[in-house]
Amino acid sequence: MSTVLSRPLAAKKSRATGFPSVPQVNLLPPEYGARQALSQMKRRLLFVLVVVLAAAVVAYGVALTSLTSARGDQARAEGETTRLLQAQQQYAEVPQVLGQLTRAQDAQALGMSTEILWAPYLRAIGAVMPEGVLLSQFAMTGATPMLAPAPPSNVLQEPTVAGVAFEAISDELVDTAAWVDALNAMPGFHGALVSSASADEYNDQPVYRYTSTVRVTEAAYADRFAEGE
Repeated sequence: MSTVLSRPLAAKKSRATGFPSVPQVNLLPPEYGARQALSQMKRRLLFVLVVVLAAAVVAYGVALTSLTSARGDQARAEGETTRLLQAQQQYAEVPQVLGQLTRAQDAQALGMSTEILWAPYLRAIGAVMPEGVLLSQFAMTGATPMLAPAPPSNVLQEPTVAGVAFEAISDELVDTAAWVDALNAMPGFHGALVSSASADEYNDQPVYRYTSTVRVTEAAYADRFAEGE
């Protein structure tokens, strides 16, 4: 009688379910499965730890670069501040000089605020005099930076900042009305008046003396040192 040796047929998986068609039994002890699960968990934790350490290193590098750049900017700013402070010390007297210059300009503007250039007006008065009349005396009164002009004596008068009084002589009578009109037509003059006229003799020749006054308005101010000029 012969003995036939045969291998047990390998378990075939069911095509429908994917599980072995022949029931199988896991004969490994539970401790083996637990060790495998623990090993897998350790590998996962190690991977997570490596990722965290790498992220920390990158963040540290970025922070270190930003800190280095910030320190460089701070050093440059401190150097610029030091340079500006040194320049400020070099020009420390400039604000004082500018302040003195401003005060001098203000004082000049105040002191010359009532300036009237009388030479052109004196020539103009001589130009409008009738023919043959000579100016013998000339006097002016007016406001100063410390003295306000006198108010008008009546409401019909224009504001006056100065007054001119002069005397003239002639060897014949003149038309005083035309003379007054000519004086009032001059810019800055108003209220011209021939206050007196008298006759006299000189070398047996008749001589006529005239005393005239005229008021001066603010238009006569030179304003050479006014603000903005």
